Amino acid sequence: MRRWNGWGDDTVDYPLPEAGMPFLEKVAGPGVVTPDATLEDVLAQVPLSRLAEHPLIHTDAEARLRHARGHSLPDWIALKSGVIGVFPDGVAYPTTGEEVRELIHYAQTTGARLIPYGGGTSVVGQINPLSGDAPVLTVDMGRMCRLRGFDPVSQLATFEAGVSGPDLEAHLRAHGCTLGHYPQSFEYSTLGGWIAARSSGQQSLGYGRIEKLFAGGRVETPVGTWEIPANVPASAAGPDVREWLLGSEGRLGIITEATVRVSPLPEREEFHALFFPTFEAGLNAVREIMQAKLPLAMLRLSTAAETTTTLVLAGHAFLIGGLERYLAVRGAGEEKCMLILGVAGQEAVTQTAYKTARGIAGDHGGVYVGQTFGKTWHKNRFKSPYLRDSLWEAGYAIDTLETATDWAHIPALIDAIENALRSALLDKDEFVHVFTHLSHTYPYGSNVYTQYLFRRAGTPEETLERWQTLKTAASQAIVAQGATISHQHGVGVDHKPYLAAEKGEVGMTALRALVASLDPDGIMNPGKLL
Repeated sequence: MRRWNGWGDDTVDYPLPEAGMPFLEKVAGPGVVTPDATLEDVLAQVPLSRLAEHPLIHTDAEARLRHARGHSLPDWIALKSGVIGVFPDGVAYPTTGEEVRELIHYAQTTGARLIPYGGGTSVVGQINPLSGDAPVLTVDMGRMCRLRGFDPVSQLATFEAGVSGPDLEAHLRAHGCTLGHYPQSFEYSTLGGWIAARSSGQQSLGYGRIEKLFAGGRVETPVGTWEIPANVPASAAGPDVREWLLGSEGRLGIITEATVRVSPLPEREEFHALFFPTFEAGLNAVREIMQAKLPLAMLRLSTAAETTTTLVLAGHAFLIGGLERYLAVRGAGEEKCMLILGVAGQEAVTQTAYKTARGIAGDHGGVYVGQTFGKTWHKNRFKSPYLRDSLWEAGYAIDTLETATDWAHIPALIDAIENALRSALLDKDEFVHVFTHLSHTYPYGSNVYTQYLFRRAGTPEETLERWQTLKTAASQAIVAQGATISHQHGVGVDHKPYLAAEKGEVGMTALRALVASLDPDGIMNPGKLL
């Protein structure tokens, strides 16, 4: 069963290795442990629903609690402490587009507000109900999860929007295909959520981000059903209306059906590891590989701090020690940085791409160490979020942030973000452990994905204050560098204050007008994005 106040299935754990605690204490200080609230105590806080009765709406306390928060660090602090704040007044589980339309009509006639809900994996507040006089209804799309059509000739598949990642892939594999979209939340997030948040999967280099994969579909809006044709590969008939929906975060309506562009299952899929003597060397190699436009599936380059952290938390101290001695002899010592290189596709094509990429890496001092680390990463890629629970239990909080910029500005951007985070809590005599990787690369630039770990405080309020200080410092650094406030996590409420810096006054006015045209009464997920 899914945890109500943590990540994933409650039968799965990701324990810290023996070397984990000494390492954490060295980089951040001794952890601070406080008791978590119990499920029973939190359920007792759920207020009476303000919604008028409806046969599709459930108002029991546990359903409302489980839909009150996502998975941002503020959400975790709220759930762990039991100080939830606002609960939805009810949860609906539609099974058809007609029922979704009925729920929108219900909201229009009763004054309720609607929050579309996929897998609940939001990390910037997209699904959280906000305080206000109007009752809030969360619309959980999880029961709309069927494959509606498959076209093997055009390689198009149509799904209901509530289908989760594993179910979507299972349907496609039965037809010898894959979507290839693997965000870290893959096990629980949904197709509709990927579109609404403009998601990027771990192998987006090979398969494309969701905007490349999304061909069209159906959206139920307050002003009617919106059909987006899916059988047109490209068009010059004005602006692409698909782009309006991508990243709209439920403000325009509820996605009920989506057609996606799929690929044949790869003949070969492998993940290899190389180590560079410095991050600069690795960065130059990755940029050169990307600008050669090789058909690779993934490039993930870690900084020295992330490489060290990864090796420590991997356990197997004896084997890691042997690896580090070998790398030191080959010139990759204290500042070594790890690259995971993935290939997926036809045998002949991937073999050529792999050999070329490895040759470029070698020109920059890259030391090849085989597939062991790549296989380990691939095996645990959806398990690593469980480490957040282990760290929390040890007295630490960890959060992520991400952005993107062009290659010329990557080094300065990383320095600005990491320096802002490391210095943000020094006035409280608190140390922040910061580490970064690049994992979504393009010929013209890359994302920057940074994680930061710090000690929990004695109270949830102070822990939240520490997070706010850190998030603000990093966000301001990102904006000052002219980078995007979000490459893959969306806007929600956490990034909303910084959106205008990227879109400009005219762009923000146009976005508001678009939202108002499809949702004139403001019932769709108000307070998010805009």
